[in-house]
Amino acid sequence: MSKNLKTRKKYSYTQNRELSWLRFNRRVLEEAADKNVPILERLKFVSIFSTNLDEFFMIRVGSLFDIASVNPDHIDNKSGMTPDQQLGRIYRVMPGLIERKRRIYSSVCSELEAQGIEDVSYENLTGEEKRFAEKYFDNEILPILSPQVIDNRHPKPHFESKHLYIASLVRDKNDRKSIAFVPVPQVLPQVVMLNEEGRFIRTENIIFHRAHELYGKYKQEEACIISVTRNADVSFDSEKFEDTETDFRSYVKKLLKKRSTLAIVRLEIGQSISDVFVKELLKMIQVEKHQIYVDKTPLNMKYVFELESKLSEKISKRISYVPYVPKWPADLNENISVMEQIRQKDRMLFFPFDSVDPFIKLLNEAADGDDVISIKITIYRLASSSKIVRALCRAAENGKEVVVLMELRARFDEENNIAWSKMLEDAGCKVIYGIDNYKCHSKICLITSHKRGRYSYITQLGTGNYNEKTNAMYTDISIMTANDEIGRDGTAFFRNMLTDNLEGNYSQLLVAPKGIKPALLDLIDEEMQKGTEGYICMKVNSVTDRDVIDKLAEASRAGVDIRLIVRGICCIRPGIAEETENVSVTSIVGRFLEHARIYCFGKGDAVKLYISSADLMTRNLKRRVEIATPVYDEDIKKQLLHILSVQLSDKAKASFLQPDGSYIRKCEGEPEPFDSQQTFMDTTLHRQERSVSRMKNIFAGIGRFFSRLGG
Repeated sequence: MSKNLKTRKKYSYTQNRELSWLRFNRRVLEEAADKNVPILERLKFVSIFSTNLDEFFMIRVGSLFDIASVNPDHIDNKSGMTPDQQLGRIYRVMPGLIERKRRIYSSVCSELEAQGIEDVSYENLTGEEKRFAEKYFDNEILPILSPQVIDNRHPKPHFESKHLYIASLVRDKNDRKSIAFVPVPQVLPQVVMLNEEGRFIRTENIIFHRAHELYGKYKQEEACIISVTRNADVSFDSEKFEDTETDFRSYVKKLLKKRSTLAIVRLEIGQSISDVFVKELLKMIQVEKHQIYVDKTPLNMKYVFELESKLSEKISKRISYVPYVPKWPADLNENISVMEQIRQKDRMLFFPFDSVDPFIKLLNEAADGDDVISIKITIYRLASSSKIVRALCRAAENGKEVVVLMELRARFDEENNIAWSKMLEDAGCKVIYGIDNYKCHSKICLITSHKRGRYSYITQLGTGNYNEKTNAMYTDISIMTANDEIGRDGTAFFRNMLTDNLEGNYSQLLVAPKGIKPALLDLIDEEMQKGTEGYICMKVNSVTDRDVIDKLAEASRAGVDIRLIVRGICCIRPGIAEETENVSVTSIVGRFLEHARIYCFGKGDAVKLYISSADLMTRNLKRRVEIATPVYDEDIKKQLLHILSVQLSDKAKASFLQPDGSYIRKCEGEPEPFDSQQTFMDTTLHRQERSVSRMKNIFAGIGRFFSRLGG
């Protein structure tokens, strides 16, 4: 085989992760265009799309800039592109995405206006509203503005990432041009309500209208709203831990300060401006022209959530999702000890459809239990107000040993986690910070009891964070078990973490970086031995690891039926002749963020099921501490298989990944498309009851799923 043919074959069924992510985010934007979604929720999807894109530039584009600087010849193993080639493709894709966002945002705003909710431009204010806006500017805004004209005595300002600035092209009395800036103060509200019905004006537009008054002898010729995006990829794992640094919290604080000084990777301008103005801006902001985007939608779409909080309940209710209240699971008795019920049999929670309250009750019982001697837990992200932390602190105050493995390097949550770690320590908890160069992303809580000379364990293992806020927004799995072998593995896990041992052996748990990937490759091999009788179904957030992708392609060539449910990045392209013909990829983007990881191998009595904290990404499998746990309880197995079957039957919020890397919606031509998340809201997983109105849809969908499996 020639070298060129080998190269083409190497990338024949894979795609670049960054371009795959952009296609995922486009599907988020498509939710904003879905007429079946309430109009305020559609506006939120535009905001989520924008926030996702901001983080993409801060992290992924920032990372590519770093790689291009230190290793410009590095080749992406899924596309064969260098860092500069990847950046080029990203920057070329962006204008089309921005234009699509503008059209969808404009359509959503028109529909909101019909409901009385209007983002009013300054020019369209009524006389009374203008008087109000002028008074508001004079009394509330002007006293805290810091305008600056750039000249020899006033150097250019430091532009904070994703802050808003009013930029002006100004001239003095001698006709010398300069650039002036005024930051939009972060302490101000983002929206100013004009009436109770929903008319509002964004604060930056009030400042923009009055900016010409701020520069004294200088005359404003043009003005625009701008925002820069800086590289925020502070790579904690690659930094050397200094011998003189004794406090890891201080070390992370020091690294966080670097974020504000990293390179600018994007300049957004809120309206079209002259070439002269652009040229002057580029003297202040060091970017290339292809890094400049004119975006006529608001440059800070986070205003949407402040707007929501200011709308009356009557208005908000009319244009939002019907509130969903997570349920206490039907197979757990609220009036009986959760610990005792777990000792009888394994229990599962499926967030956000199940309430997190049973787990919190478990922690509170452990905090007060006479026989409980210790609680050990890994924490990656916490809610701003955490009942989980309160339970841990009370346990420590009650004399229990509480060990918290706190990951300070959880991106964008570092400062929050630093504060929580201090609070936990003050309450008497022992807080450790993981292993150098390996983020601890595992989700495990181990409760150890000692009674009548015997140790016993309750181990909770999950796919999501110990965060009550995201428990109500993300789909995640939590399993609680009294299995002794898993409990002993849990004690070994925490012992290994305390001694920086990544080479530990476990009888039941799969623990990355050593244990998950080899086990997955072996499990895929087992299904390959079955040929066309083999079956693999994996629900994850991302698939990027080249070894796993190649093994799945090999299994597909052996005839194994492979069904992937991948929310976001998916670097394997299905349906490629003689490579991935037996692979299908479903992606669901809906009301709740799909976040659970379920690995399924085989069918019938031979099925092997795992839940895990790990996606099929190289970073998860090689550079993080992750846990996958086998599922043994037959009822929970049925529940997990039910989740997979319902999601594979989704035609309302699901898309199929195509061989070229694009997606098509499954709902095309469906009169009443089947919505998996709505089904989980309408029914209970724990007792396979169904509301009468959805019985036919559910069983029809599941019937089609099993018919594809041949039984």
